Amino acid sequence: MKYKLGTLAVAGLMAASPVMADLVFPSLSYRTGPYAAGGIPFADGYADYFTMLNARDGGIGGVMAKVIECETGYNTEKGVECYESTKGEGALVYQPLSTGITYQLIPKTTADNIPMHTMGYGRTSAANGKVFSHTFNYPANYWNGASGAINYLLSENGGDLKGKKVALVYHNSAYGKEPIRTLQELSAKHGFEFKEVPVDHPGQEQKSQWLQIRRDKPDYVIMYGWGVMNQVAVQEAANIRFPMENFIGIWWSGSENDVLAAGDKADGYKALTFHGVGDDFPVFDDIKKHVVDAGNAAGAGDQIGTVLYNRGLYAAMLAAEAAKTAQEIHGTADITPAMMRDGMENLEITEEKMAALGMPNFGPSFSVSCENHGGPGLIGMTQWDATAKEWKLISEFSETDMSVIQPLIDADSGAYASENNIEAGCK
Repeated sequence: MKYKLGTLAVAGLMAASPVMADLVFPSLSYRTGPYAAGGIPFADGYADYFTMLNARDGGIGGVMAKVIECETGYNTEKGVECYESTKGEGALVYQPLSTGITYQLIPKTTADNIPMHTMGYGRTSAANGKVFSHTFNYPANYWNGASGAINYLLSENGGDLKGKKVALVYHNSAYGKEPIRTLQELSAKHGFEFKEVPVDHPGQEQKSQWLQIRRDKPDYVIMYGWGVMNQVAVQEAANIRFPMENFIGIWWSGSENDVLAAGDKADGYKALTFHGVGDDFPVFDDIKKHVVDAGNAAGAGDQIGTVLYNRGLYAAMLAAEAAKTAQEIHGTADITPAMMRDGMENLEITEEKMAALGMPNFGPSFSVSCENHGGPGLIGMTQWDATAKEWKLISEFSETDMSVIQPLIDADSGAYASENNIEAGCK
């Protein structure tokens, strides 16, 4: 009810105003380079959702959505160039799809008063909106992922990991290093031995790392990988006969690309998630009808229901719902980036809303606030069925250990505020 007056005002403006400018959603994509296999389906899902909203609903609040795609090749310098070349076109929110690009854009987007959504990646401590006013990473972040993996292992071991060995195989970059501190803290809390195993970009050569794993005999391996690194790791794990059910990837290491090449040997591999899997959701009927069958799909239309297509679609849905929230708050359909920021900070995703969007149980219910730009950090677990060639959700979206994570967020965001002379607080 708190947005009722704003909603009426939007309706009145739509009836009385001339045609408004498009609502612009840049897509910093990578359809080329070593990470293209992951970048393409995400970009397709992101674009197709907005195409569907335009065709089915006449846009968002009566204003058409426009996706501007800019190729980064997963390269930080190109990503910054894409930002600079598109920000003047009315860009409402950026999705950098890269932790490296995210780190570079945090000060830029803040200075330019443009919000940024780094869903499930980026700088984890940006969850503190009192310091990172324009960066959002709901509904979950890398530290939630690390805790989600350990919580799952605790549930598999009667709540006790004392004496167990857990190895982290990680992309040797800002992204891959994100969970290390959290896992160190969780190791101290739960008494398991923790080992770090870095893999240099792009990750095509990992024999020495897996020989080390064979020698050290960890009980479990967690992986923060991306691109070709993931499928090489799954194959190398199979080569040393590491049990797949004890191998857990973060959500960027849990797509079809990562397991299909290993065939039956990948059966049982697990990956964390913060959204639904498969194509058994009504929204995909609308995508097929209004986008694919109409010949307007961003890709070939064959990625629907795959993990990364679903993730791109989910990111677009959250952006569209934040835009609607901004329209309601400010009483205008023709929102600015600053208004979009307000919509993101007041976003509320309920199961009722997701069901109405054709996405029932697609992700956890959550709300955003100034104090918490990261959402609830609820994590689910998926497992690969090599026979059916599909991912299956094998756990509920569950809480992560904020008693460990929140102090880390507070410390890291506090250090950032001090280094950059930011006065923390809610405006």
